[in-house]
Amino acid sequence: MSIASLLRNEKPRQLSADEEKLKRDLYEKIPPRRRKFIDRIGYDKWDPFPEPNDPVEIRTDVTKRTAQQLMKEFMRAKKCEAQLVGESDPSEAFIQGAMEAAIGVVNKQDKFLGAYEFAAWYQELLKKEGHIQ
Repeated sequence: MSIASLLRNEKPRQLSADEEKLKRDLYEKIPPRRRKFIDRIGYDKWDPFPEPNDPVEIRTDVTKRTAQQLMKEFMRAKKCEAQLVGESDPSEAFIQGAMEAAIGVVNKQDKFLGAYEFAAWYQELLKKEGHIQ
């Protein structure tokens, strides 16, 4: 089984008379060197009108947000926070790390869930010891 067959809905279908005529016309217009592919798989199996692929599954977290939506909200909040305090915009490395974390959390990867748990625990520790309010 080829990769293309895994990606497409490989269901043989009956072509209408108009589609058969168009298929024959298309085949006739293709240069002989290019016809080799069609001849290899067989003219009868060749479908010049394939069904569109199914959409990719869109992964979301428990809040029903995608990683990209989480990043947009996070960066908007960070920008507002930075403007209030007078800081510069976050660095590219900061943004890349946040994006990796967003994707990891949405995909429920243990590495990022562990990092999140540690960050939450560490923030509580800092509050408890009076380092932050």
